[in-house]
Amino acid sequence: MRIEYNPKSYKAEEFINDEEIRATLEYAEANKNNAELIDEIIEKARPVKTEKGCVCRGLTHREASVLLACEIPEKIEKIYAVAEEIKLAFYGNRIVIFAPLYLSNYCVNGCLYCPYHQKNKTIPRKKLTQEEVKAEVIALQDMGHKRLAIEAGEDPVNNPIEYILDCIKTIYSVHHKNGDIRRVNVNIAATTVENYRKLKDAGIGTYILFQETYHKESYLRLHPTGPKHDYAYHTEAMDRAMEGGIDDVGLGVLFGLEMYKYEFAGLIMHAEHLEAVHGVGPHTISVPRVKHADDIDPDEFDNGIDDETFAKITACIRLAVPYTGMIISTRETEEVRSKLLRLGISQVSGGSRTSVGGYTEEERPHDTEQFDVSDCRSLDEVVRWLMENGHIPSFCTACYREGRTGDRFMSLCKSGQILNCCHPNALMTLTEYLVDYASEETKKVGYALIEKELDRIPNDKVREIARKNIDDIRNSNRRDFRF
Repeated sequence: MRIEYNPKSYKAEEFINDEEIRATLEYAEANKNNAELIDEIIEKARPVKTEKGCVCRGLTHREASVLLACEIPEKIEKIYAVAEEIKLAFYGNRIVIFAPLYLSNYCVNGCLYCPYHQKNKTIPRKKLTQEEVKAEVIALQDMGHKRLAIEAGEDPVNNPIEYILDCIKTIYSVHHKNGDIRRVNVNIAATTVENYRKLKDAGIGTYILFQETYHKESYLRLHPTGPKHDYAYHTEAMDRAMEGGIDDVGLGVLFGLEMYKYEFAGLIMHAEHLEAVHGVGPHTISVPRVKHADDIDPDEFDNGIDDETFAKITACIRLAVPYTGMIISTRETEEVRSKLLRLGISQVSGGSRTSVGGYTEEERPHDTEQFDVSDCRSLDEVVRWLMENGHIPSFCTACYREGRTGDRFMSLCKSGQILNCCHPNALMTLTEYLVDYASEETKKVGYALIEKELDRIPNDKVREIARKNIDDIRNSNRRDFRF
């Protein structure tokens, strides 16, 4: 029976429609060297300045797929240039900093690409107690982190929703020296509307769930056992999360599991679906690639993508979904992360450890890692590297705590008021980091950057308030100013 494509449907196979994706890929392949069409699509994506700020129309999944298929070198460079233009128009040179916190690697699923799968008997299983969660949080606060993404395997006995909620409560309760975790994002398995309401009531920021692959046949093969095997339940999770009151959700696929052009089209279609049904697209899109881990060899998956293709995917996502935050983790090397920052990435992890209980260990443990970390630099090194390359490391969580989430954040972003809000907030939280945690070398680079960036705040009053607040942070030990 033929299934009709319908972005407003709540059924997975209708809003992520296989027939529509295949037709899209055929269209993209037929037009990959159509220079006139490619120019038209790029121009459509370009930011347009208005009296109320910059406006971007974004791209449909078909238009974006044409750009991804494009083989004309000068057009690809043009795509990259517009991606950078969009990134600077809406997110400026700010890069949000976060760290993952792994709570438990107990899992009942059989995912073939993850070392936490139930049949893996070589990996030690570990679940943090609340005292251990507290110790991990203190270690992260001593590094300077303010924003965490908590991770846990799917196990209704060992990791029930009550355990996750207790962990969130513990994280928010820890006030160590000048340290506070001000935003907890949650990356756990698809669950019920009732449980999403509980997460919302617990004060989470973004709910993140990677689709892994939108190709249903591959999805079922890669998830042979466990509750994650249910493709529809997993794919429809974001609709349940929004029904449960969570208006900031984060999408992502694990590139390398399936044909990247198929995944890309499905990812953009998912964003279109959220916009069509809920009036707001994904708050974030992550772009992880399959990496080596305990008993996982990425070479076993024959859909791996090289660095240049990875860069092209990132740039095309930025053109297609211009207002979304884009995340890259320490799965990637410093070199790859540096290039992708220019092409659309707005959030990075720093000083990450992907093992359960890893932050309290002096040496990086490897026995419970979910994946090998490619960028092993300390948070201080990452912060200094960002600043030396013209970026502002931001530890800001103000929008979330001021209720500027979902469509309210998107309105702020689209109006251009982000420079009068997020820009000073980034500078103030960076000052907190420099005063409390940074090395002398990083402080020197940071204070010079802050002085220069203060002048870029458009509103005179906001600029003067920000300058005064920064002076207070440096000289009066006051914290947590925000616009």
